[in-house]
Amino acid sequence: MIPADERDFDDLLAMLKETRGFDFTGYKRTTLMRRIARRLESLKLRDYSEYRDYLELEPEEFNRLFDSLLINVTSFFRDPVAWQVLRERVVPAIVAGKQAGKGIRVWSAGCATGEEAYSLAMILAEEIGVDEFKDRVKIYATDLDEQALQVARSASYTDRQMAEVPPELRDAYFESSGGLHAFRRDLRRQVIFGRNDLTRDAPISRVDLLLARNTLMYFNTETQLNIVRRFHFALANPGYLFLGKAEMLLNHSDKFEPLDLRMRLFKKTGTASSGARPAWSSALPTHTTLGELQSSALASGPVAQLGLDTNGRLALVNSRAEMLFSLNPRDIGRPFQDLEVSYRPVELRSVIEQAQTELRTVELQEIIWQRSGQPDVGVYDVSVVPLQNGDGDLVGVGINFYDVTRYRRLRDELEQANRELENAYEELQSLNEELETTNEELQSTNEELETTNEELQSTNEELETMNEELQSTNDELQQINDALNARSDELDKANAFVSAMVRSLGDAVAVVDTELRVLIWSPGAEELWGVRADEATGQQLTGLDIGLPLDNLAAHLRALVGDAEPRDWPDGMAVDAVNRRGRATRLSIEFSRMLAEDGRTAGVILLMDVLDPAPS
Repeated sequence: MIPADERDFDDLLAMLKETRGFDFTGYKRTTLMRRIARRLESLKLRDYSEYRDYLELEPEEFNRLFDSLLINVTSFFRDPVAWQVLRERVVPAIVAGKQAGKGIRVWSAGCATGEEAYSLAMILAEEIGVDEFKDRVKIYATDLDEQALQVARSASYTDRQMAEVPPELRDAYFESSGGLHAFRRDLRRQVIFGRNDLTRDAPISRVDLLLARNTLMYFNTETQLNIVRRFHFALANPGYLFLGKAEMLLNHSDKFEPLDLRMRLFKKTGTASSGARPAWSSALPTHTTLGELQSSALASGPVAQLGLDTNGRLALVNSRAEMLFSLNPRDIGRPFQDLEVSYRPVELRSVIEQAQTELRTVELQEIIWQRSGQPDVGVYDVSVVPLQNGDGDLVGVGINFYDVTRYRRLRDELEQANRELENAYEELQSLNEELETTNEELQSTNEELETTNEELQSTNEELETMNEELQSTNDELQQINDALNARSDELDKANAFVSAMVRSLGDAVAVVDTELRVLIWSPGAEELWGVRADEATGQQLTGLDIGLPLDNLAAHLRALVGDAEPRDWPDGMAVDAVNRRGRATRLSIEFSRMLAEDGRTAGVILLMDVLDPAPS
């Protein structure tokens, strides 16, 4: 490649990092060039410079490019023999090494669409039982591809994807419907999906088992070395690493020993040297100097981090925490309880005491914080981690603040009808819950369709019975059919007449069905609210952008269509509204229920008369 092409390629990688947050500088360069070249050939572009221009004009191409670069190849129990060794040798060792009731933490790095994370969930649930699995296990599954993570959070897979799942596990852990198999919802909360860049983001700590299968192979040698160091830091002692069959741990004998080399199972050994200790490491020895702590705090990352010594004094603060909490170097050495961050955005002193006493991480979810002088509200997850040296002695406490504001905002946008759930307990699974909500809505719709189908089947059976009774007299049957057709025509004419009559009324008239969808929208309603009949018909009345107090009105309408007794609902009401010209108006609204032939409520007629203008 000529130098100009090299520069254009580097500029393209810089663009992906700056605009989309994907840093590919640690990936194998030849692999990236080969896959990007396929996109150039597909689009008939000559060079990287033209491709950059194309990306700026066609943002959708980013998704196609990332699909090409981030190859999400995975399956349930991929390489079954290796999984069997993991199940027979590693999982029992992890469980046996834990005290009764102690948590089990697992990290699936590069989880793609989630099959391996759920494979782990099934193995652990089989080993310790479903109830203990719910109480003790956390499986953290991370990937760089947000689209793949969305598929993983939905936890629904096709027959083809489920081919490698043994029938007894499929029956025990999946709910099948319509050709899809959904992982059990009551166990899904133990599997937490999130975005993590292995080359930049801090690793998940204190994990007993780490899966990174066929992930290292995409990175260059230098990046692999850094990632392996992070894996070593992430693992507890003892801890186990499970790699793909195409990967090896060469030149890392000081960090891992092979448990089963052929199956790529390794066990953590030794400790990272002080020169290789990452800046985000919380396992600081007791003799660490203040200068070393300050040096470690210089590492800038997406997580705000604080470190306290055993005397409760501030010993470490990174650049993100300095900006977030308005701290400065003069605060190093001050008692933590004297700092505002000790009680705002959340009271931390009792939490720190709990973490030190119980020697376990204490986590707080969805702490809402309105920073002084900032217009937007922030949402944070906080973890308080006891820091121990190699001998297990407590040397301090680490405090991490994870900004989850973006995830909270996404959940709020998709759950406008359920805002009362905003303060519910979340463990970084807001996106997963949004998809669960969508799935429940689809299931509810499916149930309604099934009910409708049963009603149609019942009607069909009645018609068949009628045919059997009347088959001896075809002439009478024809007469009955003719009569029914004539009656249907009369009903159609009557309906057309009623619709024409309603539309000809001068007053504002609206007719809604039992689902509060607009059936008729009179010219008077068009004139009053500025919404045409073709815009309103078929829409939810409560979803129209008109100046009616629809929330209060909806309650009365639901009572009417619910067949409440007459004493339970008024036949009219007066409301203050705003007409299509933006002027305050006093309205009188009268309600009339439409009854079907069987006496059930088929809808409601609303007659809206303009009274005097509402007082200003």
